[in-house]
Amino acid sequence: MAPTPATAPILFDRALLGARLARARREGAATFLLERATEDMADRLLAVSRSFSAAADIWTPGDGLAEALRGRVASVDPIGFGEMEALGLPPESLDLVVSALAFQFVNDLPGVLAQLRRALKGDGLLLAAMLGGDTLTELRQSFAAAEAECEGGVSPRVAPFADLRDIGALLQRAGFALPVTDVDRVVVRYASAFALMADLRRMGATNVLRERRHTPTRRATMLRMAQIYAERFADPDGRIRATFDIVWLSGWAPHESQPKPLKPGSAKASLEAAVKASSSPEGGGSTRMK
Repeated sequence: MAPTPATAPILFDRALLGARLARARREGAATFLLERATEDMADRLLAVSRSFSAAADIWTPGDGLAEALRGRVASVDPIGFGEMEALGLPPESLDLVVSALAFQFVNDLPGVLAQLRRALKGDGLLLAAMLGGDTLTELRQSFAAAEAECEGGVSPRVAPFADLRDIGALLQRAGFALPVTDVDRVVVRYASAFALMADLRRMGATNVLRERRHTPTRRATMLRMAQIYAERFADPDGRIRATFDIVWLSGWAPHESQPKPLKPGSAKASLEAAVKASSSPEGGGSTRMK
């Protein structure tokens, strides 16, 4: 008997996520991270020396990305947020797929990447940005310490984020050629942990984990969390730091025109020489005050 395919774990309540995103739009969304990713994506596409006629934007909040790509791409079809992760895209129907700050809330990212790979024509491009790496590590650590101290246990508070290496492996697993990943680290400074949490609410990015605690957090725990945050992650002026790692991923649908890897032993330059000659950092970064 053939083995049953493994089912992806359901980590996120996507119905709740949709409600939180809608609330953020009503209350006035905090869009500074999305705007950064949108501008960066437009710049990255300008560096690609080819034109795109049919593109799809997968679950990017708002319409800013489609607007930013206007004139660069002939047609961008926005795929709005859905609770289900089946996209229903026809095979080999697109030559570009983009997405900004949506994939971090996908339950079956390998499955979504496989769908996108099938939807791309030969030599079609996937370019996406998602939160990953050490995003919100300070908040995660502060909540864990406060709950352990005040309540004798820890509950899921901050979503798990994929790292650069994992995402690169998923691109290869989905069948993308020439996969590339890099990270843009953004450090935002806030007056307090509560100001950070207010921004997360306005991003629609508060806790949507299926295993989250369903009862209100005790006031004493929240106050202790904010105190620990300030003790461990504040600058000399008293403002706290919050890390957001925007992970970029790109890959191409295989095509005969693409460069092929060299056969083992055929390289004409040594790796050691290349490493010594290279001194550029892997990713960018910036600091922002809120």
